[in-house]
Amino acid sequence: MQLKYLVSACLAGQAVRYDATSNMQHVILQLMQTHDVVTACPEMLGGLSCPRFPAEIQNGQASDVLTGSAQVKDVLGVDVSAEFIAGAQRMLALAQQHKVDVVVLKDNSPSCGTHYIYDGTFTRTKIHGHGVTAALLKQHGFQVISEQDFIDLVQDQL
Repeated sequence: MQLKYLVSACLAGQAVRYDATSNMQHVILQLMQTHDVVTACPEMLGGLSCPRFPAEIQNGQASDVLTGSAQVKDVLGVDVSAEFIAGAQRMLALAQQHKVDVVVLKDNSPSCGTHYIYDGTFTRTKIHGHGVTAALLKQHGFQVISEQDFIDLVQDQL
C-alpha cells in the first residue's frame, strides 16, 4: 500500500511564502509524480495574503498559541494568531479528509516548523520548537516531518 502525503505547498514549488517565493525541493516534485500528494499552505488557508509580513511566535510555543496564551505576531506587531490557528485547523481537516500517512512541512516556519522556529525577536535566531500547524497535527496523531527529514529518508528510494 502506497503512502499518502500532505506537503507544505512551498516545498512543491508554489510561491506562497511570506516573501512570495517558494522553497521548492526536487525530491518533493519527484514524490508528486509517483504518490498521492496533497499540497497546501496553512498561512494562505488561514486567510493571510501573499506576500505578507514575516511573523514569529512570541511569548511561548505553538501549543501556547493554540490555547491562547501566546501569540503569532508579524514584524509590525500585528497579532495574526487567529489566521495561523485557522490555517492549522484547515490543514488538519485536509489531513483527516485525505487520510494522509505522512505530513512533510517546512522547518523554521511559525506554521510548519517541525524542529526549529524563530525565537520571536525577528533576528533570525532559531530555537527548538514547533510551528502552529505542526503542533496541531502532532496533537492529532499525524506523523509530521521536516523537508530535510524527508530528504534523508528517501534520498536513495526515488
